Amino acid sequence: MSDEDLGFITAFEAARLIRAKEISPVELTDAVLRRAEIVQNTCNAFITISDEVARAEARRAEESVMAGDDLGPLHGVPFTVKDLVNTAGVRTTFGSHAFADNVPKSDSIGIARLRDAGAVLIGKTTTPEFGHKPMTEAPLFGRTLNPWDLTRTSGGSSGGAGVAAATGIGPLHVGTDGGGSTRIPAAACGVVGMKQTLGRVPHDMSSDSFGCMSFIGPITRTVEDCGLMLDVMAGPHLSDVHSLGRYNSNFAGAARGEGDLKGVKIGWRRYLGNDSMEAETQALFESAVPSLADQGAELVDHVMDFEPTLQHWAPLTFSLWNARFSHLAEELGEKMTETLRFWMKEGNGVTGVEVQRANEARTRLFRLVESWFTDIDLLVTPTLTRAAIAADHDPREPITLDEKTADVPRASWYPYTHPFNLTGHPAITVPCGFTSEGLPVGLQIVGQWLSDEKVLHAAACFERARPWAERRPEV
Repeated sequence: MSDEDLGFITAFEAARLIRAKEISPVELTDAVLRRAEIVQNTCNAFITISDEVARAEARRAEESVMAGDDLGPLHGVPFTVKDLVNTAGVRTTFGSHAFADNVPKSDSIGIARLRDAGAVLIGKTTTPEFGHKPMTEAPLFGRTLNPWDLTRTSGGSSGGAGVAAATGIGPLHVGTDGGGSTRIPAAACGVVGMKQTLGRVPHDMSSDSFGCMSFIGPITRTVEDCGLMLDVMAGPHLSDVHSLGRYNSNFAGAARGEGDLKGVKIGWRRYLGNDSMEAETQALFESAVPSLADQGAELVDHVMDFEPTLQHWAPLTFSLWNARFSHLAEELGEKMTETLRFWMKEGNGVTGVEVQRANEARTRLFRLVESWFTDIDLLVTPTLTRAAIAADHDPREPITLDEKTADVPRASWYPYTHPFNLTGHPAITVPCGFTSEGLPVGLQIVGQWLSDEKVLHAAACFERARPWAERRPEV
């Protein structure tokens, strides 16, 4: 197989071929590393390509295969990690000059589990500084570009992971999602991104376990790989209060999409606290939804009122950034991203009373969304109101929808994502079509708390009806 073909094989297939000794971990790792260098020159998806570490891990993986050792479910399979998540022996910069030379001594829990399952770490993908905005650029490394159109953003904040998945730099990519940061780039780059139920994957990187609304999870090209990855990463750990007692079901099995959607009632809606989207995106979304009915689901209009949630997400998030990073802003000055300093300043003005009111609103929102699932099994929405916006767009400025001025991106580009960070419900984005300009459009499936298997199964059935994984951007 060519480097490109090796880079695009699924994790499930790669693990099978390695077990059968039809390809070697070294062969696969070398091909993916070469692919990473090519894509890096065009799209800038990595802060660090850890070639020496990867090749050493691949050699050990190959020795285990040849020795007939018991092999983990991801033995020899390459993966990348967003540079907000700790990796032992490989630098973790958070996209910031403050951590440019930071090399953690231990892996974050989800990363340790992937490595224990045999996966081979290829490198650290790009993120805006501390993951603070929906496009991926930072003073430390520059800008990450969308492989379908280099004038467009890859999305963010897991933009490097989205690009790596879309361009065949191995099958498995770890992102994070604090307001849509896994689902935005997955939709913008035409791949799968999942924000699982709060606590499914322990978040030992969070400074506030009790109030956490950020997630560490999978970005892949196929739903099956997403489930396989989640199977490995999930499970309780004492570092995360929400993870305790969360023993796994069969995510990998659900993600195979066996059977159909008969008996599943799916509510679908065009808007979620917004009132506009681009006509072509809407048409692609609306033409894709009936595919779920073709798989046996009952579709119903979900027309309940819904207030925008940015007003609750923003004070919680901006005040957290100010609390965590204000001392670094003093040290770094203009070396810190200007937009991060801007929103930290807004967070400095948030009062304790406003934080408490936002938390009360978060609780009301959870109860509202959870109540929806007494009448439906799943909810389907667009992921974004339009395809990828310009790579140089200032996220504080309005975007356009069909050349009409809308609101800032958080309000008008991805109003569908941050509500479920606030509530903790599982949500996955899958590709549902391409615009006339060749840009991907995503569809989001949301489930009741702890119904991750049901979300994965529906996504896999949708993928079977409308396959996308063979479509590759030209890099």
